[in-house]
Amino acid sequence: MIDTLCEQAFAPAAASVADGRIPGATLGIVTADGRHAVRVAGAAALVPDHEMLTRGHWFDLASVSKVIATTTIILQLADQGRLDLDRPLTDAIPDLRQYDVANAAERKLTFRDCLAHRSFLPAVEPIYTYGDDPARLRAFVLQREWRHGPPVYSDINFILLGIAIERITGAPLSDWPLGDGLAFGPPPGPAVATEACQWRGRVMKGEVHDENAYALGGATGHAGLFGTIDGVLGFARALLADEILSPAMLAEIRTPQLGHRTCGWERAFAGWPGGNACSPETIGHTGFTGTGLWIDFDHGYAWSLLTNRVHPTRHSDSGIMPLRRAVGDALAHAWKDQ
Repeated sequence: MIDTLCEQAFAPAAASVADGRIPGATLGIVTADGRHAVRVAGAAALVPDHEMLTRGHWFDLASVSKVIATTTIILQLADQGRLDLDRPLTDAIPDLRQYDVANAAERKLTFRDCLAHRSFLPAVEPIYTYGDDPARLRAFVLQREWRHGPPVYSDINFILLGIAIERITGAPLSDWPLGDGLAFGPPPGPAVATEACQWRGRVMKGEVHDENAYALGGATGHAGLFGTIDGVLGFARALLADEILSPAMLAEIRTPQLGHRTCGWERAFAGWPGGNACSPETIGHTGFTGTGLWIDFDHGYAWSLLTNRVHPTRHSDSGIMPLRRAVGDALAHAWKDQ
């Protein structure tokens, strides 16, 4: 039955590939008891050489890194008593804005503020344009007086969380065990191509697409994780089966903190990328490269749509937003009709 559901939900993605809107797409569905199905279509790369997409290809997960890796690690550390979500980041990063200890607003930010994107930090900054030494750029992130604004979805929040994890554990993010089929780059298998990067002068393939993550060393709190469809589904199944987080921490990713945002994730809301037909108890997250993961706790299933919509350029109309909604809605309707 789940194979039939996957086939029906994959139809919009297969059509997008056939129409040339995106080079390739992989859809995976999994239930808490481990039933799963996968569909694949299109190309892993178009240039400089054509390569067919397979189930075993590794995708640059982009901002899906925020939930599979960073959010999960932060909540596991909280469960272990190694951090308090409502304490300031300076518990882990005492040198944050160390030249303005009395007045720096950054020093008052909590782990929860950053997880829920309720800080004043900007959405993004071209950090990679300030130099090419990862250690110096991390120091820049910590000492910069960031411009203030209303709460927005911010990469800077998660860059800071990634640095905090490294300070607490004494090890790089890439050392944290994430499960088979998930790894900070370079991936240990064939990789899907992303963009022909103007800054780096080559097609990104097995190298992180995000410029800031690349400049900061490749493995950061906001991006840098690679995954196969089976790796992403394995994480989702374990989350559905209560194998990754304690009940208290699982509640943190399902409970609204600011609007539709929870700790790390988004809850279902009208017009969101997961579609309008999923249950209200669905959480999800997308990645700029064309990836996404959604988990419907009410119905007990999760789905991941992985595409390389930025290949060979982000400057084209891939239709990724309506495609994600169409896949989510097709799956939810098929699930209800079974």
